[in-house]
Amino acid sequence: MIPRHPARLALVAALPLLMAAACSRDPQAEPPADPASSGAPSTQSGLRQSIEAATWQPPAEAETAGSAPTGPSPGRTNNGKANADGPGGGVTDALPADARPDPAMVRAQILLDRTRFSPGIIDGLGGENTRQAIAAFEEANDLPVDGELDAPLFLALTSGDGGQVLTDYTITSEDAAGPFIGPVPDSLEAMAELETVGYATAREAMAERFHMSEDLLSALNPGVDFGRAGQTIVVAATGPAELQGEVARIVIDKAENSLRAFDAEGTLLAFYPATIGSSETPSPSGTHRVRAIAPRPNYTYDPSRVTSGGGNRTFVIPPGPNNPVGAVWIDLSRDTYGIHGTPEPARIGKTASSGCVRLTNWDVRQLASGVKAGVTVEFR
Repeated sequence: MIPRHPARLALVAALPLLMAAACSRDPQAEPPADPASSGAPSTQSGLRQSIEAATWQPPAEAETAGSAPTGPSPGRTNNGKANADGPGGGVTDALPADARPDPAMVRAQILLDRTRFSPGIIDGLGGENTRQAIAAFEEANDLPVDGELDAPLFLALTSGDGGQVLTDYTITSEDAAGPFIGPVPDSLEAMAELETVGYATAREAMAERFHMSEDLLSALNPGVDFGRAGQTIVVAATGPAELQGEVARIVIDKAENSLRAFDAEGTLLAFYPATIGSSETPSPSGTHRVRAIAPRPNYTYDPSRVTSGGGNRTFVIPPGPNNPVGAVWIDLSRDTYGIHGTPEPARIGKTASSGCVRLTNWDVRQLASGVKAGVTVEFR
């Protein structure tokens, strides 16, 4: 169990929260990649065309047809970090075979994202988060539930949404201004010295904005300087930033590592992959309620409440997307527990947390858009 924090959280959504370090940044996370340097604008790439035209094929037929290598089997993970090959941070040919995006998987992941069955990070590689999103979509649409990207699933996704899955985006001066902080400190105490725990690079900011891995963003935009205003880039055409409905009940499945949001009639509004506790620091059980929502939360490290990670003094880490609790904190009625974002979206569902529920920053923002104080939260 996580010790109680000495101060109650204010029930004002606009105010930052001072939180115990129970929900800390993964100490094993790799440092972010170096900033992308200047490069030439991207053109309509072969990868883009392949993604837009992708249909599902059995692996043997896909290889015969000469398509891009398929992604890894369910359960294989990818660290989502940028590849350091040239100014654009890596292109498809520079990636190892098991890290090259499968066009059909990219298309399916974007369509899942648009239907609010989140696969987590869009990387074209598949994995357990995508498998679970597919299974949830199949269940909700009365399809046989196996979690596999197959012909019936692909048909259901594309028949419901025939629009392009990639789009052009022109980087604005505001985008280019950052602030970008370079490598995020490994030490929590060093983070506390920053004015904001912002994005490391412009590429990281663009990738997260469009729910993508940095590798996939660079593969679609070889040689691009993501920090140059006026540059047009190719990105995922993701769904609405806000939920289309009001959340009445949240169900968190510890075994599945998932979060489902339902409206008052029991209609499923969204499915998200999640990181949920561990055997040493489990998430709570039973039913609780949302007490407050805080965008841009800060984070308090208190050595009397944790056993490692930040030294022997109390300090506050400022807000920012690479803050240990990410972009949003949804406070629960069980003290020191909450649903929050993460600085490491590729690790959702692949590592343990210290009792809280982690989502990607974009998923927790979307969830928070439909949540108010009093919403029921069930842990199963």
